[in-house]
Amino acid sequence: MVSTLDRRKLVSLNLPDQISLQVTPEQFAQLAIANRDLRLERTATGVLIVNPPTGGETGKRNLNLAGQLSYWFEANDNLGEAFDSSTGFELPNGANRSPDASWVARERWESLTQEEREGFIPLCPDFVVELRSKTDSLKKLQEKMEEYVENGAKLGWLIDPQNKRVEIYRPGQAVEVLQNPDTLSGEEILPGFTLSLKRIFPV
Repeated sequence: MVSTLDRRKLVSLNLPDQISLQVTPEQFAQLAIANRDLRLERTATGVLIVNPPTGGETGKRNLNLAGQLSYWFEANDNLGEAFDSSTGFELPNGANRSPDASWVARERWESLTQEEREGFIPLCPDFVVELRSKTDSLKKLQEKMEEYVENGAKLGWLIDPQNKRVEIYRPGQAVEVLQNPDTLSGEEILPGFTLSLKRIFPV
């Protein structure tokens, strides 16, 4: 357990896979503030997850994904709020997660206080996307997607560029697997949103 968090010493974290570190929600918040260059997450049991900066190819795909979602959001901002990969959510089960892209319905967003909006958002997004990088464990990402659905997500996409494969998660339904689709539909959750995978899947 972390007993003392000295900001001057928390400039980087390097935790090998075989080592786990458990932190409280308060300690996690302090770590996140002191290590803004890292994407930190925390499981429901308190295990700290350190996600290093992405490589160039993943960064390009993330930007394209966020850009397409942002374009749709600008034309439909009355429906809700969209977020990029730097946004932290505190799920109902206590986990702290940062999807690669996400969206929250307007009425849920407006039910939050200003303080809640400015910190880790205390809810699970209605829509989430995880974009697999070359080093990401598919199994861990699948577990994360299941966690999102169990905590209230209505639609989730797990995009695997290496295999040109997409898994679609919906509450109460089996996971739908698409092999090399050209586009993805936001369905009734994000009406009118179509994600083109042209620049996300490698040629």
